[in-house]
Amino acid sequence: MEYRAERLWQLADRLGFTFSKGDEYGLQRWLEDFRLTSRGRDRTIANVLREQQGLHEYDAYLFDFSYREFGAKQSVHQTVFFLHSQRLVLPELCLQPESLLHKMGQLFGWDDIDFVRFPKFSRQYRLTGEDEGYIRHHFTEDVLNYFTLHKGWSVEGIGYYLLVYKKGVLLPPEEVEQLYRRGLEVYALFSNQPC
Repeated sequence: MEYRAERLWQLADRLGFTFSKGDEYGLQRWLEDFRLTSRGRDRTIANVLREQQGLHEYDAYLFDFSYREFGAKQSVHQTVFFLHSQRLVLPELCLQPESLLHKMGQLFGWDDIDFVRFPKFSRQYRLTGEDEGYIRHHFTEDVLNYFTLHKGWSVEGIGYYLLVYKKGVLLPPEEVEQLYRRGLEVYALFSNQPC
């Protein structure tokens, strides 16, 4: 992992971000209400890149998140984009690629917010959250089209906080900047800000 840390430090330096090998910013505490960080045990955050844009614009982080499923010997590793901004006022929501298990779960009453005018999106993704009306308000035509075209992403939102990642995918260092760009696109969609 030393090689990975070195490459990500170089990326942070090139982008003008700060870098830390561990969770010096207390991200674990900020993320404790998200589904991502409630999985498994032995949760760790490492290789944190941080960009701060203005006092009130946003704070963005890219990091490696690991956890171990209960009963599993191997850890799950993934790269995560996290953003905090007062321009976001998101309902509690979780968007994830729809799996066969989710489709079967619907037979037993599992929730899934579908959009009749966007059947492709509804087939590709499972969208859940407490306030369906407020979630529908945030999933504009632009948001629905974006995720229909860009498959496989997981997004979680709560208030001023946004997570974007691909479940179980630890991106190679050369692809981490693409995740940063993708995260800013999603932020722009939900905050009605230009990229």
